[in-house]
Amino acid sequence: MIELVRVSKEEENILHNLMQFYIYEFTQYISTITLEENGLYKPFDLTPYWSSPNLHPFFIKKENELIGFALVESATETEPNTILEFFIIRKYNGKGFGKLAATKLFNIFSGKWHITQIEKNYPAQAFWRNIISTFTNGNYSERYDEKRRSVQEFEIKSNKQ
Repeated sequence: MIELVRVSKEEENILHNLMQFYIYEFTQYISTITLEENGLYKPFDLTPYWSSPNLHPFFIKKENELIGFALVESATETEPNTILEFFIIRKYNGKGFGKLAATKLFNIFSGKWHITQIEKNYPAQAFWRNIISTFTNGNYSERYDEKRRSVQEFEIKSNKQ
């Protein structure tokens, strides 16, 4: 069973800890990411997640075990829903848990979606294409933006039950 659990302000340190693994994984795609003098990667600024009604941090859990996280920006009148960051620890990659978590996110936030992956992250591109294609029955578009990121766009008319 995969569960999305909203991250509370009191759990911010846990999210920062988990994000260290995420940043480490990204070093294979972005060579400018380096460790700081304290032996950690520079943490993300999560401050807006505790004050903005459109930013949603989630832990991804499997039977109460923390296995990943998702940072989502929900749609506004002018911008679509966006998965800003999404991570499943390597131990659980390829086992369908990321797909289950992503599908749950799509079911929570209806409307237009815009999901991006950096140019060299081919595994992420394949992951999102597969999930989005399955979820939308192939009804999505894909393009590359000015930053050379792969972008998938689709719309969920109403929350699926």
